[in-house]
Amino acid sequence: MRRSTSSTDRGQAHTLEAVAAAIVLLSAILFALQVTAVTPLSGSTSNQHIQNQQANVAEGLLEAEAANGSVRELLLYYNASSDAERFHGADGDDGEYDGRLPTNTTFGAALEETFLERGIAVNVDLHYMRGSGERRSQPLINLGTPSDHSSTATWQVTLRESDGLLDSDGNPTGETIGDAVAAGDRTYFTTHDIDNETDVDSDLFNVIEVEVVVWRM
Repeated sequence: MRRSTSSTDRGQAHTLEAVAAAIVLLSAILFALQVTAVTPLSGSTSNQHIQNQQANVAEGLLEAEAANGSVRELLLYYNASSDAERFHGADGDDGEYDGRLPTNTTFGAALEETFLERGIAVNVDLHYMRGSGERRSQPLINLGTPSDHSSTATWQVTLRESDGLLDSDGNPTGETIGDAVAAGDRTYFTTHDIDNETDVDSDLFNVIEVEVVVWRM
């Protein structure tokens, strides 16, 4: 009887050990599968977190610079008296700052300090509606092609015909948007070709949507 009990005990012990080993092995397999499945998601979540952070920073910058007037000032930093009819110092084919920021302006300097000095590239585009209702766009700053993980923030600025244009030093020229538009073939934002005929009884010129796109270089 004692031998039978001892043999039974040993058999039960071996069975428990086998079950325990199987549980450990199964747990290890499940853990490995979890790690494999979670790794891509973790990277995606990280990228999304960075995108959200960059978008929040861009939105905050736009709001702050719009409040202190620097966004509007850059839109008025326009050389309507030149044959090129473009923003002061802009040398891009479409009248934009190509490959650089207008750091002699408050808004340009803020973009450099907030983004470029932290390894983040930035583009700025302007969007508007023509009198006919057609949506058009004008690049303002072009530092390259945004990555797939870029972030965007926008802010709207209302411009009036009575708003005065600025010279290269940021001082008033004495010429308003309305003056530039009325000067025959010269128009504010040449490539915009804005039609003001529907706005003859109002000082409103246009509402410009300023779009900032940021991405890691």
